[in-house]
Amino acid sequence: MRIIAIILVATITLILMWGVWRQPASLTPAPDLVMRAVERVATGEGPWLVGVQPWLDQTHYHSASALHHRLAAYLAEIADEIDASEGSVIVFPEHVGTWLVAAGAPRSAFTAETIAAAMTALVAANPLRFAAAWLGSSEDDRMAAAIFRMRADAMARDYQAVFSALAAEYRVTIAAGSIVLPEPRVENGVLLAGEGPLYNTAAVFHPDGSIDPQLVRKSHPIPGETPFTASWPAQNLPVFDTPSGRMAVLICADSWHPDLYDSVRALDAAIIAVPAFLQPSNVWDAPWGGYTTGWPDDADRNDAGRLTEGEAWQRYALAGRLRSGAAGFGMTAYLRGQLWDLGSDGTNIAIADEIVFVSDGLDGAALTLLPLHTAGD
Repeated sequence: MRIIAIILVATITLILMWGVWRQPASLTPAPDLVMRAVERVATGEGPWLVGVQPWLDQTHYHSASALHHRLAAYLAEIADEIDASEGSVIVFPEHVGTWLVAAGAPRSAFTAETIAAAMTALVAANPLRFAAAWLGSSEDDRMAAAIFRMRADAMARDYQAVFSALAAEYRVTIAAGSIVLPEPRVENGVLLAGEGPLYNTAAVFHPDGSIDPQLVRKSHPIPGETPFTASWPAQNLPVFDTPSGRMAVLICADSWHPDLYDSVRALDAAIIAVPAFLQPSNVWDAPWGGYTTGWPDDADRNDAGRLTEGEAWQRYALAGRLRSGAAGFGMTAYLRGQLWDLGSDGTNIAIADEIVFVSDGLDGAALTLLPLHTAGD
């Protein structure tokens, strides 16, 4: 059986290598929308809850240093504000760490027109490691699972390096978006990948650059994730102590489900950070298709098709549910840009004292600053 599997993987690898050779030599880069808006959505002084809506393409994942350089450019835009006060919290978007899977890949991975072709190049450059990871994977999307397992150790190292450096440099707490890793854990201050199921995972970094020993794992994976990622019990949601109050992190679709807010209330969190990634492009103003992760009892099925996607985010995700008294402050930050053919949409949403602020930065990068001066009161 093992010999058959090896032959199968070798055949797949040859097919994939053929696909790489057929890729175009160049790719027109996405518009360099480094910054469209820096928004202070309420009066007051820091500390700040900051939503970073970066504009990224695949070239920013060529290496950990390339991603660090790009993200640091956003924090440099508000360096004066966060330097002037202690206790600011920065929220990065979902999957901002996941595409470190491509770091160190051959050039063809970054000039490829599609994510499938990019992963083809990555596999072709690492056939033996991919074969070993394939044999150790049994998920429905076995190829995706094998690619993430193959790259897991390097991804965990790069993710920690990027966000630890940013937290220490700017002396802030960072909810570091998310990354897909197998059975992740923090051991002796180091993020490590394990041998078990893959989880969409978020880490929190403290102002001294250290990683919190607790990790957040997504409880409600969307259909695009369920073929290779597992779900985590909502009641196991951790809470993080920050200089500005206790913080919970809900990864994207988790912010649509009341079971997570039950956990938030039990943890007495004052701040909720929501890293988000919304696809495809131009979906924000399109009719909402309804829940893809199971309808909760308090959602009106008639709203599917009646609300736009953006309106549904404001009714059923953090903006609407924070009004139920789950916490005092919240920020949803979206990943924007053009990563291969994935597309993106969404715009930062901030909430304070049941008042909702929707960013104007829909078509590009944005920083949204919300004062947290009462979060610890």
